[in-house]
Amino acid sequence: METAAMNRMKELVKKLDRAARAYYQEDIELISNREYDQMYDELQALEKETGTVLANSPTAKVGYEAVDQLPKEEHESPMLSLDKTKDREVLREFIGDHETLLSWKLDGLTIVLTYENGELAKAVTRGNGVVGEVVTNNARVFRNIPLKIPYVGRLVLRGEAIITYSDFEQINESIEDVDARYKNPRNLCSGSVRQLNNQITARRNVRFYAFGLVSAESVDFHNSRAEQFEWLKNQGFEVVEYRKVTAATLDQAMDYFSAAITENDFPSDGLVALYDNIAYGDSLGRTAKFPRNAFAFKWADEIRETRLEKIEWSPSRTGLINPVAVFDPVELEGTTVSRASVHNISIMRELQLGIGDRITVYKANMIIPQIAENLTKSGELPIPDTCPACGQSTEIRRVNEVEYLYCTNPDCPAKKIKAFALFASRDAMNIDGLSEATLEKFIARGFIHDFGDIFEISRHREEIVTMEGFGEKSFENLMASLEKARETTLAKVIYSLGIANIGLANAKVICRHFDDDLEKIRRADEEEVSSIDTIGPVIARSLTEYLADPENNRKLDHLMSHLAIKKEEKKGEQIFQNMNFVITGSLEHFDNRNQAKELVESLGGKVTGSVTKKTNYLINNDTTSNSSKNKKARELGIPVISEEEFLKLAGH
Repeated sequence: METAAMNRMKELVKKLDRAARAYYQEDIELISNREYDQMYDELQALEKETGTVLANSPTAKVGYEAVDQLPKEEHESPMLSLDKTKDREVLREFIGDHETLLSWKLDGLTIVLTYENGELAKAVTRGNGVVGEVVTNNARVFRNIPLKIPYVGRLVLRGEAIITYSDFEQINESIEDVDARYKNPRNLCSGSVRQLNNQITARRNVRFYAFGLVSAESVDFHNSRAEQFEWLKNQGFEVVEYRKVTAATLDQAMDYFSAAITENDFPSDGLVALYDNIAYGDSLGRTAKFPRNAFAFKWADEIRETRLEKIEWSPSRTGLINPVAVFDPVELEGTTVSRASVHNISIMRELQLGIGDRITVYKANMIIPQIAENLTKSGELPIPDTCPACGQSTEIRRVNEVEYLYCTNPDCPAKKIKAFALFASRDAMNIDGLSEATLEKFIARGFIHDFGDIFEISRHREEIVTMEGFGEKSFENLMASLEKARETTLAKVIYSLGIANIGLANAKVICRHFDDDLEKIRRADEEEVSSIDTIGPVIARSLTEYLADPENNRKLDHLMSHLAIKKEEKKGEQIFQNMNFVITGSLEHFDNRNQAKELVESLGGKVTGSVTKKTNYLINNDTTSNSSKNKKARELGIPVISEEEFLKLAGH
């Protein structure tokens, strides 16, 4: 008869195996890093207690093989995981009297680069630590990888490919379909590095930071890892930020890193300690799973206990209904937090949530609110069988082993209202006077069934002017707005349709390729659309499937009968090429922030969400304020300029 410990080990192995497979092969997070670490530590303790390690235990493996999409290659030497701790004293004991390099543990995708004769010859992902995927073409378009270096011998180094928070935010903002947005920078980076089309990789602004030199023929590094880092810098590589420490100086360095992480623009989930003495470190050898010359430190998250007040179920225009935990407010990492996404049904069930449960919450990587643990696990929270928007039935759908809740009603008002709201939004058809509340009233009265009906709303004038909140003035304003909206670009029309995965930027690229000819777009097959620069198979499939539907085409024809399509204006001189802007505060000369963003981009610049050392200008009409962005800009010596000053720079 199996013991309780053995049964628990089997349960943990199954859960960890499923989570790891999803993480490494499909870029899906079934559970948080914190939950994974907790279960992993519990499994290790049980293995030590029982003296048994199951054949498929993650403690005996490094990882899973990548999906077979790219050529595979075996690493010259295995890439082992690092032993880790959350206890500073354990780290201090590891360091002892040895000079040690303490650096960021970046949260991205590990890459091995090989240079021969001074040129990049090969790039391979970590994969399972033994075999990785060859991504050389993609590495060539990373933002900061040198394609040629002074050193002409054979060089092998390791580092982390990452996408910054500001780039992550900008990319997600360009994806109007909330359900299609990426969950975190690591997820986006993994997909970007492993693209079959490196043009997509190039647009994602992937960066590479070296953290280890494997070999460099005939170079004397004076037995120092720090010397290796400095040599790599001289070759043109960006290396992970590090500080040299001993046990006696550890606290000062740790205090620096713990303060800096909240301001960093790059994702990090801890620190790495690496012995500086190369010979000593190598002499220690390795265990079956870990090298003995390095140790990882994971941040001990700031955790607060609170009470679950409710779960809000938020429907989207795709039918996905997202669970959001609402709890008594708590202070975390300097801010007040009262909400956290539960992501999906699988996670909600894993947590066994019930109203009034005592839960602990934290910020993942000190940024994103998450539920850490449910202390009471009442498990009494029902999954709604009806949609909160329309009252019709819901269904649970399983996608890649993850359960999601969907509304089954194709005529769900939430879907319709949000779809029409997107259509009327400023970046789409820009129709003033059509708020979600107004749209809800129009839909309920049967005035509009498809997008073309909006431009025929005058047929219902007599009834509209008598509606609560409406009158002659409001109606005339709406008519004027509709008249103005009739003249638009084809890209805005395509975007306004709400086709999955197609934001305004993608729509512009597609329309430009087909010379703003809707009939050419309609006739294009998936292969042709997919071959467009920056447009991949997912977007191509969404577009062609949408246009293959006769009903969608009927509605589109109805809409086009009311519109006058104008060509996109040509871009001016790229005076902002390679320049980064951040826009904050209220605007006076632009209708909205996106309009200002469009001007920056039309002149070759880029707008990000966070002020970093790579920011060239912060645009804020209140240049003397003490806002966090203004303070950050002043600390970094970045000019804070008004709209007037910006327009002068732009030549307007």
